Amino acid sequence: MRVVIDANVAAAGLVFRGEAWACLVKLARRQAFAFGTAFTLEETRKTVIRLARERKSTHNVGGALTWYLERVRVVEPVSLGKQRSRDPHDDPYLAAALSAHAVIVTYDKDLLDLGKPFGVEIFRPAAFLRRFAG
Repeated sequence: MRVVIDANVAAAGLVFRGEAWACLVKLARRQAFAFGTAFTLEETRKTVIRLARERKSTHNVGGALTWYLERVRVVEPVSLGKQRSRDPHDDPYLAAALSAHAVIVTYDKDLLDLGKPFGVEIFRPAAFLRRFAG
């Protein structure tokens, strides 16, 4: 399974346990393969660091972040033509998913509200885990 993981899902999985963490476990077990762009990886790095500081995380978030970033395969984003999401920071995730022929896993309502743009499926973490169990 090819997947583009939104920065907030990656951060939640790296800082906490729960459904976002379970999505990252799929990467560790090679049941899913993550893709992203330079933009999405930088946004993920910043989001993880910010969340770890805000929550005063006690485990090695830096090591977990390095592990995650090393597993994400970098792709060149495809051009979407015009802005597709209400939030322009969401379009790079769609562009990455199109380039990688991947689904998107996100908590972001703006992305989820897009439905299935260009045929790209967009899931909340729990729905992704249910749909691709195993």
